Amino acid sequence: MQQEISRGRFEEILQRFTGRSVLVVGDLMVDEYLRGVARRISQEGPVMVIEVEAEEFKPGGAANVGNNLHALGAEVRLVGVVGNDEIGRLLRAELAAWNIDVSGILTDPSRPTTRKTRIVAQNQQVLRVDREQTQAVSAHMADLLVSHVAEALPGVDAILVSDYRKGVVTPEVAQRISGLAQDLNKPLVTNPKPTSAPWLKGARVLSLNHYEAEELGRERLPEDEPSLHLYGDKLLRMLDVETLVITQREKGLAYWQRDGQYRHVPAHSVEVADGAGAGDTTISAMTLALISGADTYEAAVIANRAGACVVRKSGVATASVEELLHLEN
Repeated sequence: MQQEISRGRFEEILQRFTGRSVLVVGDLMVDEYLRGVARRISQEGPVMVIEVEAEEFKPGGAANVGNNLHALGAEVRLVGVVGNDEIGRLLRAELAAWNIDVSGILTDPSRPTTRKTRIVAQNQQVLRVDREQTQAVSAHMADLLVSHVAEALPGVDAILVSDYRKGVVTPEVAQRISGLAQDLNKPLVTNPKPTSAPWLKGARVLSLNHYEAEELGRERLPEDEPSLHLYGDKLLRMLDVETLVITQREKGLAYWQRDGQYRHVPAHSVEVADGAGAGDTTISAMTLALISGADTYEAAVIANRAGACVVRKSGVATASVEELLHLEN
């Protein structure tokens, strides 16, 4: 374990995860995997024929954030939108079966449930098919979403906004949620897309991956520490948040705070199988750590460790407290 956190302190924070409550708001999705083998080329055209041997269905997007929080021991309430379709009903039923509160999941007949279908042959992804609609939800649907947030927020420890630019987190929704969180003094944590990041001013934590940071900053992340420090500090001031986190895959993560603090947390040395969904795990663990008494550095170390746990797995995955405790240093 990256030290400056004793083993006892690390375990103390993780033990407090159980029973913490988080409201997750954002774009609910389904990650579907069709796994099989390719033995021939189609006679209809120059494409492989995949003989499907297994199908897998996993919550994605904000639903994966909820799934990660649940896997770490938290009580979770979800607010988002699905379509009036079978895949949306399956997603709601799957989440409810895990005792995740789905009363805030709304059905919008005008749009499909966002679904990403990955076709995998011989353990290699060969194609992805997306079924989605990304225009902003209607004003009526936005009002219903915010009403669910207002109802749920007093009873949770934090709110996590998970934005994938699929239409749920509009400027108005983001600003109203931010206002509610400030009024009730609830920590607002978010992992937005670059275009929506400026809508979430005042957040306790805003997390971007390095590609998103480069898009927002309109230049590549510097390689040297002094320049990186200045780069992140500029973004922090532009976004007007308390803490900015930038994840950097094999380099770990770095964070900047309004009080001037800057820290880099190196990555764990693990064999990477798949990075899909690691950002969801990282922000989930960081949120839980912060509301379990961790300071920002402790929360960043725990979040980095959680991300290392899931990149060793194929496909979108979760981490457990047990895995965090026993991940090799």
